[in-house]
Amino acid sequence: MTTPDIGGASRPSAGALRLVEGRTSEPRTVDISDYLRAVASHCPFLMPSVARGLTGWTVYEIAGDAQAAEVEAELFHAGVQAAEWIRPLTTRRHGPLLCENIVLLGDAAADHRELMAWPHWALKHLYGPVGLMFGKFWTGEEGTDRQGRRIPSPPFSFLTVRCAVRPVDPRFLADTPDLARSLSTAVDDGREVFQGLPYEWKAVKTWASSLLSPQPPLPPPNRPAAFRSG
Repeated sequence: MTTPDIGGASRPSAGALRLVEGRTSEPRTVDISDYLRAVASHCPFLMPSVARGLTGWTVYEIAGDAQAAEVEAELFHAGVQAAEWIRPLTTRRHGPLLCENIVLLGDAAADHRELMAWPHWALKHLYGPVGLMFGKFWTGEEGTDRQGRRIPSPPFSFLTVRCAVRPVDPRFLADTPDLARSLSTAVDDGREVFQGLPYEWKAVKTWASSLLSPQPPLPPPNRPAAFRSG
């Protein structure tokens, strides 16, 4: 996979993820139609975004010999790429409906939930202060929304990034109150979100590890609402 040029240098790929399908609003390699219809009642923003072609999908497959740390690194870089794609578009008409999804296919030594945990944890802390919300969903996940309704299980694993809904999203971040406060007043002023942090996964993960209090970056059994994940 390729990564964006941030901080003066693009980062080499270890080949842990193979690009199956480049960004598209109508992927052919994964079936999204039934799932989107099933979860639409849990998210009022989803179908308006889909109808305008503002929900994008990029599909990757884990290489057979990939190590977990390599997959984490490339998932993280894919998340950065998706976030930086969205940032300059948020002020356009219908910009708040933008949503990018990074699909993860294939077997690995670690399960998809575990592989996405650290990249998601780092990405949401980097981009929350500029008004973007990251979420994670994995094959077989079970959950309920705020009304106690069952949320359909995803047919594949994916990271998602979208514009934050400031009056609503901070409540999904109760375990990270500092981030919740930051998100509630977030303004994207064009800043470099790394702010001196090296753009290498090892360094980013070390930084992310310092943010563990009060909760580690593992998802709870249930989430409050589909596609509105924290």
